[in-house]
Formats: sequence, C-alpha cells, structure tokens
Amino acid sequence: MTKSNHISVPDGKKIYFASDNHLGAPNKEASLPREKKFVAWLDEIKHDAAAIFLLGDLFDFWFEYKTVVPKGFVRTLGKLAEISDSGIPIYFFVGNHDLWMNGYFENELNIPVYHKPQEFTFNNTSFFIAHGDGLGPYDKGYKRMKKVFTNPVFKWFFKWLHPDIGVRIAQYMSVKNKLISGEHDATYLGEDKEWLILYSKSKLKDSHHDYFIYGHRHLPMEVPLENNSKYVNLGDWIDYYTYGVFDGKHFALKTYKS
Repeated sequence: MTKSNHISVPDGKKIYFASDNHLGAPNKEASLPREKKFVAWLDEIKHDAAAIFLLGDLFDFWFEYKTVVPKGFVRTLGKLAEISDSGIPIYFFVGNHDLWMNGYFENELNIPVYHKPQEFTFNNTSFFIAHGDGLGPYDKGYKRMKKVFTNPVFKWFFKWLHPDIGVRIAQYMSVKNKLISGEHDATYLGEDKEWLILYSKSKLKDSHHDYFIYGHRHLPMEVPLENNSKYVNLGDWIDYYTYGVFDGKHFALKTYKS
C-alpha cells in the first residue's frame, strides 16, 4: 500500500469508476455490443471527468508478451488513448482476468497500473480502492490459483507459448473455469459472509476511509459501515452496466442507459 494520492475535484467536475467489463467473453460477437456501450459511456463522461478509475477485469483475458498484446478491443483502447491524451487522468487496477499487465498501458496509453489496493483522497474525502480479488477471508481456492498465475516461473513458461496457442488456451480457461474467473452467485450474502465487507471492516480498525470501492463481485452494492464509512461494489458491464460517480462531495452508484 502506498501513501494516499490526492486529486482535486473542481466544481462541475466528477470522478468516475467502472469495473468488470470482461471484454472478449464469452466470444467476440457477444462482447462487441457491450464494448460499444462502454465506449459510448466513456465518450459521454469525458466532458466533465476530473479522473477515471477502471477497477479491473476490463478484459476477460490479457497477457503481454514482449512485442505482442491480445488482438481486439481497438475501440476501447482507442477511446482510452484519446481521453488520456486530452489530459484526463485514467487509473487502472488489475483484476484476476487481466493481472498479466507489464507496461503496455503505461507506455502506450500513459495510464498507471496498480496491482495492489491504493488510497486516494478526492478533495477532503478518503477512498480505499481495489479490484477486490483475494482480499479478506474465504476465496481460498482462488488465492491458491493466483499464487500460481503470478509465479515468475509460470509466467516465464507461458510466454514461450506461441500467442495463438497461449491466448486460445487462456481464453478457454477464463470462460470455463469458475475458480479462475472468480464467479459468484449474484446474491447478496449478508454482512457476515461478504468477504470484502469483512475486509473493509478490518481495515477500518487501522485507519478511516469514507469509501471502500471494489469490483470483482459483479453485484452492485452500497453497504453502510461504522463511522460514516461505506462499502461499494461497482457491479459490472455484463448484466448491470453500473458505475460510480463522485462529484467532489457525494458518491453515487448509477446505471448507464444508452
């Protein structure tokens, strides 16, 4: 965890949050309408965005070879490049589907990439931000799998597969294997079983945050915590098309309707 980053939100400007697009899943044809909808949203919010936070699983699979990245997603990458080039900062948090990022977003799009939770302060409001995978209790099967995926030896072997083979294998596993995908039933489990809520409560014992913002869970949620803090899950761009917005004073979870 790094020290808190501060962003000033001028009057009339907003901070936007989105997560879990899973572009490319379950296939290119099914993903394309969702991608176009997401790009339309980006095009709308760029007019009053002070910053944009993407909280992971933008792609259903992503792996950066030394000179190759996965084919596709040109509409999304082009729009992100346009927004970044215009001077609007974009921050990306890797998820469990796109954790194999290694410099492409930073070098090509000027978008910083975070592999761990971060603390941000917008005006005088503190935010704890993360994708959410592997945090807190439970999710033990996925935690074991993540250790394998992030192991340097495993990554070294995988990169020597021809991209046509490696990407095809990874895409198949990403869609079919629920342990990898981290899928959960879209049902609220209650404060005593939602592990990201439990994790947030444990963090509150160390320091106060006004908002805990996550992706990963796919279910839009806003749950009040003690001391006027709030847990938020952003939902996804598969079933819900939900996003978060902070206007400098208040946070709201909204649904995009194009």
